[in-house]
Amino acid sequence: MDKTSLIGLVLAAIAVGVGMFMKGVSPVVLINPAALLIIILGTAAAVVIAFPTSEIKKVPKLFGVIFKEQKTFTIQELIPLFSEWAQVARKEGLLALEAKITEVDDPFLKSGLLMAVDGQNAEFIRDVMTEEIEAMEDRHQTNASIFTQAGTYAPTLGVLGAVVGLIAALSDMSNTDALGHAISAAFVATLLGIFTGYVLWHPFANKLKRKSRQEAKVKEVIIEGVLSVLEGQAPKAIEQKLSTYLPVAERNKLNAAIAGGESIDG
Repeated sequence: MDKTSLIGLVLAAIAVGVGMFMKGVSPVVLINPAALLIIILGTAAAVVIAFPTSEIKKVPKLFGVIFKEQKTFTIQELIPLFSEWAQVARKEGLLALEAKITEVDDPFLKSGLLMAVDGQNAEFIRDVMTEEIEAMEDRHQTNASIFTQAGTYAPTLGVLGAVVGLIAALSDMSNTDALGHAISAAFVATLLGIFTGYVLWHPFANKLKRKSRQEAKVKEVIIEGVLSVLEGQAPKAIEQKLSTYLPVAERNKLNAAIAGGESIDG
């Protein structure tokens, strides 16, 4: 579970709920079937029109990406791994890494190691693996754009809902008390549109983009690690090279561990 997604939703609900209470507005007003229909179904309809079926089918899976932690290597895990493989390759040759490939579950890393062991040159390996990252980022960008578009449509549909509510309210002005209540209810659609657009859909899109960038960064480290092992670089050199992908604080900690002869992942 990606706790930040869940925590964000809880905080957003608290912010709106408590804010409404402090303003003297009952949260019960949010239970407005007409407003919910216009915003939720209207946004869904707009998104379905905007994207082909092949991309819309991915939406349930995208929610899983948003609310689940990615099961991928971290850079901190990769550094000692490549250091170990570099040592094996320098002592026993690249073919000795064939036994290590069976232990790798990550398809991208396994593909890179297989190409290295099969004798492909560094330029070919870099080109193939880089193109795979670019294709992945393009897919992820398309996926994120679904939520970006939803975030664009929802607030506008909120205005549409408010207009519909005002039309209904102003159609009968004989009862001023009822008129005030009807006008108030009309703006519930605007509230829901803005809330879903800027607290749900746009943040969801940003979360997908950030996770995509993190995954791409790990894959870039994998490329550098595979090529470093292929070129026969020393384990210490690989450790220092790959540590540059870490934030400064973690990099300094890692470099201090290397200088002190400590375990990298400890």
